[in-house]
Amino acid sequence: MFDAANDTGDGAGVIPSVPFYFLRHGETDWNREHRLQGNIDVPLNATGLAQAQAAAEQLAEIEIATIVASPLSRARRTAEFVATAKSLPVEIDPALAECALGVREGTPEDGLLGRWHRGETPEGAESFVDFCRRARTGIIRSLARPAPVLIVAHGGVFTALRVAFGLAPETLLANAVPVYLLPHDGRWSLAKL
Repeated sequence: MFDAANDTGDGAGVIPSVPFYFLRHGETDWNREHRLQGNIDVPLNATGLAQAQAAAEQLAEIEIATIVASPLSRARRTAEFVATAKSLPVEIDPALAECALGVREGTPEDGLLGRWHRGETPEGAESFVDFCRRARTGIIRSLARPAPVLIVAHGGVFTALRVAFGLAPETLLANAVPVYLLPHDGRWSLAKL
């Protein structure tokens, strides 16, 4: 269960207590190579395209009224597979883009994300706090749209969501595995579909 202690007092707001779906983009070559992508627009690889198609098939019979995605092609393309299956448009929110990691984009991860979560900010990167604020703003805007909403974004955005719920940031969501987030009595549960 997620703890919904999600107002950190930084002015970004509280995530509304409405159920929604979240889907991380399909695999890219840089995912496979454990390289930091950040805001570099790395496309889906063949595995990622197949994963996006499988996620679309998995979500085909689930009621979704709105699909909101990151503008980066790996998330946008994943969302387009679902949108085609659902005959829905994909709405883009720039706040759902992956974290900007500055000079570290394109380099091996080598433990940087854990250090970044603890406050080490690479040159030219967003601070973790600023990224979480931005991502939370995008999630709040997405959830103001007609429900049920599917957000298609990045592992970093899912991390920001975990932080908003008062959880440790270190858990990563697998590529193209849809999850359902459901509020209940001030807490959130997460279920893989």
